[in-house]
Amino acid sequence: MNKAILLGTTGVAAALAMLAFGFVAGSPQAAKADTAQVVQVASSDTKIDRAEVEGIIRDYLLKNPEVLLEVQDALEAKQKEEQRIAALGVIKNAKEEIFNSAFDGVVGNPNGKVTIVEFYDYNCGFCKRAIDDMKALTKAEPDLRFVLKEFPILGPDSQKASVVSMAFHLMKPEKYGEFHNALLGGPGRATEATAIKVALSLGADEAALREKMKDPSIHEAISKTYDLATKLAITGTPSYVVGNEVVFGALGQDVLAEKIEAAKAAL
Repeated sequence: MNKAILLGTTGVAAALAMLAFGFVAGSPQAAKADTAQVVQVASSDTKIDRAEVEGIIRDYLLKNPEVLLEVQDALEAKQKEEQRIAALGVIKNAKEEIFNSAFDGVVGNPNGKVTIVEFYDYNCGFCKRAIDDMKALTKAEPDLRFVLKEFPILGPDSQKASVVSMAFHLMKPEKYGEFHNALLGGPGRATEATAIKVALSLGADEAALREKMKDPSIHEAISKTYDLATKLAITGTPSYVVGNEVVFGALGQDVLAEKIEAAKAAL
């Protein structure tokens, strides 16, 4: 089979797939007629007229442009389902790392039956606005354990602020919630300097804090979070893991509350 015929056959296959969507689009007669033309060309014993096949495809799509939207919707739905299934496997295999890392701060009920994990960056504007969602959810759900996972993706300032934050958490875990709210909810850009200032205001010793910031396990933990986010297809902040589901973006308190209820029902 020469290259021209191979390409023609591929074109026919694509045409048949797209023409099949005509039934969904509400034009079965047109789809059936056009498909017959393609099949006739495909069954020829001589050679496939590629130009004729491409013309049929073009004419059909011009008459039924909504097919392209249906194909796009079908593709997106397929990709989302594949992503959901892949995330289930990652959450199952990395449960301890996701929900119980020693480097993650916890607010709400530390012994709560339902856990939500937020991947955040101290310089993310959407994360700043999502603080109110966290406060409202932990207030409304006394059995909610809210885990804060450092995911500094917005440049060196974010990375350095996270190092300070994680060092402070290791030193004074009982005050981490206050630190988090003060730094994330504060004005301006979070940097190493602003993070240290917040830490000192909450009673940290500067010399001890700076020494703890050198702990190589902090950088290792951040690296593991990057790897975990990649496996979960998380590319932005805030993103959440609730039960067996990954929630992308700042979707608001109501959406998160629904996800929490679903996670509670699955217990």
